[in-house]
Amino acid sequence: MNRIGRTLVAAGAAGAMFLAGTAAADAHGWRWSPRDNEVKVMLPEGNTNPAIANGVAIGGEVAVYQSSGLGPGALNPNAPKGSPESYTNPAQTAGAEGVSITEAQALVVLQAIADNLKTAGLAPADVVTMKAYLAKPPGAATADYAGWNRAYRQFFANIDLKTKQPVPVPMGTSPAKAPILANAARPARATMELASLAVPGWLVEVEVTATYPGKR
Repeated sequence: MNRIGRTLVAAGAAGAMFLAGTAAADAHGWRWSPRDNEVKVMLPEGNTNPAIANGVAIGGEVAVYQSSGLGPGALNPNAPKGSPESYTNPAQTAGAEGVSITEAQALVVLQAIADNLKTAGLAPADVVTMKAYLAKPPGAATADYAGWNRAYRQFFANIDLKTKQPVPVPMGTSPAKAPILANAARPARATMELASLAVPGWLVEVEVTATYPGKR
């Protein structure tokens, strides 16, 4: 059996995810381990729109996909080559005010994650774990976690788990509106600041683990 498929993954803070064939556990823990074809998500209590899951357990017969760490493509031809600004896509932030460089790069990265998953026969709704690596923008004291989290909500954790309706999401300082991609998935997630990333100018790199719905 797939060794990865037997892994119990636990990471991040409170959150939740609902996927077809996915079982949810309450905040007090599980009374049983997952079945071989089951993905179980640890839910918080009393929160209908959490950002991430407390943890995820993957049964031994579930097919798992692991992406490489993906960074942003250089999609801004008007910015100096190799600058943080060059790794943004103006089309994604058109009309929005106050979008940070980290936020703009994260939007590019998360779209790249969605494209990567599509190539593998998956979608962001199938993501069960995520690791995000941030570098601090030039002149900043720390990484821009707030900008990263705004971008994250554009692609993940933006459907209310009670009403099943999309939750408006802000971009920069602009008023909240419908997310770029409506998605109920709440991966177990870790976010960390690194001294630098692999490519000069990158401020964001993300890797994900996803499960194949037909193999649960």
